[in-house]
Amino acid sequence: MRAFVWNILLALAWVFVTERFTPVNLAVGFFVGYVLLFVSRSSLSPTNYFAKVPMGIGLLVFFVRELVIANFRMAYYVIAPLNRMSPGVVAVPLEELSDIQILILANLITLTPGTLTLDVSDDHSVLYVHGMDVSDAESFIMHIKVGFERRLIELFK
Repeated sequence: MRAFVWNILLALAWVFVTERFTPVNLAVGFFVGYVLLFVSRSSLSPTNYFAKVPMGIGLLVFFVRELVIANFRMAYYVIAPLNRMSPGVVAVPLEELSDIQILILANLITLTPGTLTLDVSDDHSVLYVHGMDVSDAESFIMHIKVGFERRLIELFK
């Protein structure tokens, strides 16, 4: 956590030094700070931060890819006849996830067009998800578990 705070501070310092307050410049500052911290990691306390950042970026890239695909799929559903859709509610069994992991997973699912998180069971073992096309429930569940849940578990290890 300490390395992440340092990375944010270095990114903000980059923004102030370059005097360009844009999201792209902040991302460049974050990258420069990451490289500086990576080079000087021997002087820092042991951390797994340098493995977590690529995992977080991988989750973000996966989500953006899913977002684009889902948008095209929803555009097809708008154009195609309604009888081709198979909407439904699916119970997705969850691994042992913390509350924050469940929150992030539910938000990633809801932000993806065509899916909506409805509820979480009281024991946090099942997530109920509505999908616009659930013709194959097992495939739908595996897509969530292999795509989003696995990456979240790896990120929060």
